[in-house]
Amino acid sequence: MNKINVTQSSLPTLEEYINEIKDLWDSRWLTNMGVKHQKLEMELKEYLHTPNITLFTNGHIALESVIDASNLTGEVITTPFTFASTTHAITRNGLIPVFCDINESDYTIDIEKIESLITDKTSAIIPVHVYGNVCNYIEIDRIAKKYNIKVIFDAAHAFGVIVDGNKVANLGDASIFSFHATKVFNTIEGGAVTYKDESYKLRLDDIRNYGIRSPESVMYPGGNGKMSEFHAAMGLCNLRHIEEDINKRKIIDEHYRERLSNIKGIKLNIIKEYVKKNYAYFPVVFNGYKYSRNEVYEKLLKEGITARKYFYPLTNNFECYKNNINYTPVANNIANQILCLPIYSELNKIDVEKICDIISK
Repeated sequence: MNKINVTQSSLPTLEEYINEIKDLWDSRWLTNMGVKHQKLEMELKEYLHTPNITLFTNGHIALESVIDASNLTGEVITTPFTFASTTHAITRNGLIPVFCDINESDYTIDIEKIESLITDKTSAIIPVHVYGNVCNYIEIDRIAKKYNIKVIFDAAHAFGVIVDGNKVANLGDASIFSFHATKVFNTIEGGAVTYKDESYKLRLDDIRNYGIRSPESVMYPGGNGKMSEFHAAMGLCNLRHIEEDINKRKIIDEHYRERLSNIKGIKLNIIKEYVKKNYAYFPVVFNGYKYSRNEVYEKLLKEGITARKYFYPLTNNFECYKNNINYTPVANNIANQILCLPIYSELNKIDVEKICDIISK
């Protein structure tokens, strides 16, 4: 049986990657912000149209680090409809996550419910651009300024997304990206923080490299979050093909919509006119369909197709957060009904037809 996974990592040709890394055998400089690392930072700054970027070993460490660099205290408002990393990064910084519900249209944080959760202990909002759907950043910015709190966007799903003509890397005080192997753009493992305020740079550099500023000067008890040269080299290769990969994903997305958009009980992810998507995921909500989400998941699995209950369970239902009681009925409802179908640049039309046939018939 030909197995179809929910995602497949984009890779350059082996020859392209070998050509990119071969000079490392001459320099023997394999990590510690070498030539590849510096070049990738420069090229990502240009691609993301951001004034500042700091690379990390993965997206989670990027988020933990920018939270640390922001000197947050007390409580942070976020969404439970996200990957574990978002919530863990908050608690691992000694902060308390306060869970805000999501809206039913695009599954991002419900801006109508944020202000009711703000207290004198609130220091930040960490919203999530879910499936590449961009949060209402204008209203979030208004709320943040009103209460003098910071905004850090979890943009792990939103690499390359453009909203109102602007790349999402420039929203809020900072944004974090994941370059994990499953993402639209990958460095195998990797991540980044983008930011407008240059004062973040020194603190982020300290955090990712033990606080070492010179061979004899250590100014901060930092950790190790550096991206290696091999990972940066993969990023340099993949960045050359990113627009091609996104266009391939768009074709797959359109074919799914052609087959599934008019079926009663199936809701597809919305496409807003002012957003240029990256087609990172293809989420489907089964609400009133002849089969439940779990039944569809099992039927696909029997045919060798791995979909993903993403996000399920909600992070505020994790055992480690059961004491953080926040009422999020919309998020809970969506988490029980949503299924992400396979989508990646090399997925072929025949496989998409097979997936749609199983669901519709």
